[in-house]
Parts: sequence; structure tokens; C-alpha cells
Amino acid sequence: MAWAEARAGVRDETDRAWERLAGFRRELYRCFTARADALCELCDAALCKQDRVHMLAELSLEPGHQRGHGALYDALNCGKLQASRLRWALAGVPLPAWDDGRIRLAVDVSNWLRPDAATSPGRSFCHCYGRGNNSAQMIPGWPYSLVAALEPGRTSWTRLLDAVRLGPDDDLAAVTAAQVRGVIGRVIAAGHWHDGDPDILVIFDAGYEPARLAWLLADLPVQVLGRLGTNRVLRQAPPPRRPGQMGPPMRHGCELKLSDDAACPGPDVHTTTQTSRYGAADARAWHRMHPKLKARGAWAGHQGELPVIEGTLVKLTVEHLPHDRAPKPVWLWTSCPDADPDEVNRCWQAFLRRFDIEHTFRFLKQVLGWTKPKLRDPAAADRWTWLILACYAQLWLARGLAADLRLPWQRPALPGRLTPARVRRGFRAIHGTLPVLTAAPKPGKPGPGRPPGSKNRHPATRHDVGKAAIKKTTQETTPSPGG
Repeated sequence: MAWAEARAGVRDETDRAWERLAGFRRELYRCFTARADALCELCDAALCKQDRVHMLAELSLEPGHQRGHGALYDALNCGKLQASRLRWALAGVPLPAWDDGRIRLAVDVSNWLRPDAATSPGRSFCHCYGRGNNSAQMIPGWPYSLVAALEPGRTSWTRLLDAVRLGPDDDLAAVTAAQVRGVIGRVIAAGHWHDGDPDILVIFDAGYEPARLAWLLADLPVQVLGRLGTNRVLRQAPPPRRPGQMGPPMRHGCELKLSDDAACPGPDVHTTTQTSRYGAADARAWHRMHPKLKARGAWAGHQGELPVIEGTLVKLTVEHLPHDRAPKPVWLWTSCPDADPDEVNRCWQAFLRRFDIEHTFRFLKQVLGWTKPKLRDPAAADRWTWLILACYAQLWLARGLAADLRLPWQRPALPGRLTPARVRRGFRAIHGTLPVLTAAPKPGKPGPGRPPGSKNRHPATRHDVGKAAIKKTTQETTPSPGG
């Protein structure tokens, strides 16, 4: 990454951080192939605004934005952005350093809800949690799959690396595996991982099938870790074959129902760790646990015999939770089939760090206004999403340069512990020291628009929500008795 190399003759770490930020901004400007100045100013306006972003039009009132609100919307609707080049630029930003040298990536889906956008194509039913207990809703919107690198310790920072909008007909596991494969390839090409380093730990929450993802990513230096629902049933490794035993060898051992704790056999690994937030954390692990696959669904077209994907099953139980909530056991599955006690502790601790990505999602939506614009075209939504990722990357690069401009009721932050919101509050002063990339706007005036009283002769097309391919009904597929 040429832009990530520090310039010659820098004096200290502050100069290196400034040069990395300036280099990333230059590379970001090169990613814009149409409406580059308007897109760049829109990104800077979202960063330098001293309040939360509530709507796009108000960004045109920022001091650094030289164009009108019409040019702002025109840049999102008609501009062009090279997403592949921006992905490489994000991969060139330094990754968080862990003591063991292992890279930890979190993958999750965040929804851009568009329930009233009947003219917007590509919407799916997004699962959203309601306000009540165990209440969930399915609301139309655009789901986005995001990949972020996690940081050690309790922090609200992550390193966003990629974003992909999921279509109505997309297979979640297949799209996620391709997305993770691309991220891993760029991370290796950027020099963050070398031969001999520990495998990259990729962490998934409930809703993913970790065994299938481990199968799809088996050729990469990746260890998969995911959470399982309590309704799952796994199989143990088959017992050793007895001398003289007839018949084909067994492929599956005894069942282990996660909902039936009393029937669980003795664990292969048992560890207890004292934590400051959850009290005593008890972890029990069973080696070589695998799901019994069926030739249906995602495995319907599998060639040959279905594989046996073995891993380690971990049951995590904590003493207490914050806010006096009753703790429930968490079941995890990792693709390492024989995890030792240190690996078991590393897995459940890494899974708890995965929740830092929720802070990132909340910051993107509530502060940077990721889901605030009412855009019709999904391509425009993708451009705005990439601009938001570029804004967050600049905040990550500038957190060593920003001053703590705290509000009167806020406590002083320790050096290097500024939150993303506090770094954004001081980004306007940093932006004044950075090179100017955009050109002066050309004079223009708005078009006449549609004459008053005339009807719209080209109404927008309405699109259904959900799957684009309509399946045949039972009456159409079932033959008649006389047929």
C-alpha cells in the first residue's frame, strides 16, 4: 500500500499518524470516478458536523461544503465510486494489535430499514428486535453484512473492512464466505498476516451456520467461531471400532442436545476464570463435535457423501450479568476440533469482544446518520454506505491527533482512550491542517423542474418485498388425480 507508507523525515508518531490520514484521504479521492469533488465534500461534511447527522440536505450548510444540496443528492444518485479500490484502501489501514499476534474479525448484519419505500428495489424482510421481551418484527429494508477487526480490551472502536448489501435471493452463508474470503486475501496482501502466524479468528453471532462456513473457508488460514441456538443437536465422534466388528464404519456418535443439560456427558476441558464484569466464568468444552448434515437446503446439491465437520463445542456460564439480569448459558462452536484450555478461554473471550461491533453500528446510525437518508436507488445507498465506512476509517486514523473537546458534564478521557464521538468532535480542527483535495465549484443554477399543475407521466415502479423468484403454489405443482 503506497499510500500507507510514512513519508521520509517524519519526526514522531504524531507526524506518522497525520501522514497516514492524509494518505488515506488522497487514496479515497482517487476512488471517486464521477462527482469526485461533491462526494469528497459530503464525506468531510459528515465528519466535521458538530452535531448528529439528521438529514443529507443539512450537510450542505457545513462550512467545508461549497456546493448546494442539489449537487449533494446528485453525487449520491449519479456519482461513481470504485468499491474494490476502497476495499484495498481500508485493508491498508493498520489493524489492531493483540498480545498473541492473532487477528480477530467479527461478521454481522445490520439493517437499513425502509418500510415505506415501495419504489425501492432489492428490499428484504429484516429481523428486528421489538421493545418487549422476546418480541421480534420483520420489517422491509436493506440488510448489510459488515466485517470489522476487533481491538483488545473494553473499547467502542472496531476497524471496519468491508460491507456487502444482501439481496432477497442471496444465500447468507455463500455471500458471507465470499466476503470473508476477499477480506482475508486483502489482509494477507497488505502484509498484516504472514506464513507461520496464528490463524485468523472469524467470529459469528447466532443466525449463521458456523459448520458450513468452516467448510467453505477450509482452504484459508481461518478459524471459525460462532454461537449456536439452544435448539441445536450435535453428534460426538464415533466410538473406536471393535475387533471383528462387522458392517461399515460409523460416522456419527451419540447425540448431544443443547437444551438438555442433564444429558450432557462429562466435558473434555473445564476451566473457571474470574472476571471483573461477570464474576466467575465457567467454560466446559467437548472435542470433535459435529452436526449431522442432511441432503437438503444448502447441502442439496453437494457432490458425493456429506462431510463430517468436526469442532469443539463450548458452553459458557457466567456468575452474573450487568443490571441484575439472570444469566443464561451461551453455546459456542469453533472449527478447532481439539481445543486445549487456553484455546477454549481465548474463544469465549474473543466472542465477548464481538459485541463491540454493536457500538460501531449504533455510532454509524445515530451519529454519522448512515440510515437517515431516504434514498430510492440501492446503488445510491451503497455509495453512502461506503462514504460512512470511509468516514469511520478517518476517525480511527485521527484518534491519536484529536484533542479531547469534552462537554462540561463529561469526564476527561485518558490518553488514547477517546471514543469515536469525541474524535469526531475534534476532527474539524484536524481537517483544517489537511491538504485540500477538491476544486472550487462551478457557477450554476437549478433547473426549471416540472411545470406547476402538470401530472407525473413517468411514475416510479413499485417493487415487492422479499424473494424475487415467486415459487409455484401447491395446486400448480401437484398433479391432478386424472393426470
